Amino acid sequence: MKTLLSVCVGVLGLTLNVAHAATGADSYNLVEQGRYLTTLGDCTACHTLPGKPAFSGGVVLDTPFGKLLGANITPDPVTGIGRWTFNDFQNAMSKGHGLDGKRLYGAMPYTAYTKVTRQDNQAIWAYLQTLDAVDNKVETNQLPFPFNVRTSLLAWNLMNFKEGEFKANPQKSEQWNRGAYLVEGLGHCGTCHTPKGLTGGDKNDQFLTGANLQNWVAPNITADAHSGIGSWTEEDIVKYLKTGANRFDIASGPMAEEVEHSSQHWKDTDLMAVAVYLKDGAKPAEPPKALDAKDPAMVSGKTIYADRCSACHVGNGEGTENLFPKLAMAPLVNSADPSSMIRVVLAGSRAGATDAAPTAPAMPALGWALSDDNVANVLTYVRNSWGNAAPAVSSADVKTVREALQPK
Repeated sequence: MKTLLSVCVGVLGLTLNVAHAATGADSYNLVEQGRYLTTLGDCTACHTLPGKPAFSGGVVLDTPFGKLLGANITPDPVTGIGRWTFNDFQNAMSKGHGLDGKRLYGAMPYTAYTKVTRQDNQAIWAYLQTLDAVDNKVETNQLPFPFNVRTSLLAWNLMNFKEGEFKANPQKSEQWNRGAYLVEGLGHCGTCHTPKGLTGGDKNDQFLTGANLQNWVAPNITADAHSGIGSWTEEDIVKYLKTGANRFDIASGPMAEEVEHSSQHWKDTDLMAVAVYLKDGAKPAEPPKALDAKDPAMVSGKTIYADRCSACHVGNGEGTENLFPKLAMAPLVNSADPSSMIRVVLAGSRAGATDAAPTAPAMPALGWALSDDNVANVLTYVRNSWGNAAPAVSSADVKTVREALQPK
């Protein structure tokens, strides 16, 4: 139980921090700006468990090296950040250093947040100080030895981190630069959509070209017209982020959660800025070379598709807009990594529900009815029909995902 002294210290610290953050500005507007910015950053994803107080921590983050837990970032002085100053918070966002210089793991995406301006961080800080202080102790570091030794982060940062605020490109428009700031910084899109190296750091030379996270593929969202979103219009991108669906795709898995908790609440001007940035450099795709339709896997897959899939996705893979995803010329379908498609076929999926599109369509699980060979063949067919072209899926690929989905 906390002592009266610790509670008093926490209240005093909260008062001073709010006063500091709001100096020279209307405190209400500053807090509301911070509320919006925390939504832009989807901070709830890592810091709020369903049914628990906001930002009280405990969300499990599975990494290739073990488990980390999202921290309690409420103003509690003992288990939260109530003893922090704004400068402590600024260091966490821009340098990856917590209280007293404690080094943070890259699961807290300071590699992207370093680009956030000090002014925006002040607004976020002001908002966090208005939260209810929640007494919830979280042991964030649950990595096994030697990864639990934080001094190893010295070397990690040398290899994977470049500190510095976002610098506008004078050759680009104000709208493009706003989109770049959001995607590269607070939106931290690269955290999921950029391939990782052996140490878990981003391969920045492959920025936004897609990555596998726990058998969900965060697809290529570059302007590549075949495996990326180059064929999407700016309006398609805005609609997807606002509603979770467009004529090409329906968000599922972690992306559905991101749309529900974050991007559906973004200002339309910010969504369009992101779309302008992502579409920059789009070029027509060269005609891809698909597998021969007479390939045995294609022949078998075509039969399975007609029996199990065509009722919703229709015979030519066009789907039903906003209800059943389009499979023809879809970025995820053309991804080199079929893990997400395998997972959805085996275990099913439900799209996110948003204010603009409250109906959340679902894909039924078919793993009980289809063998590994069946799944491999039907996905090989889908990935090489209607303008698609992607590597064949093997039964071994399916077996790996099926085993990973089994309860531990």
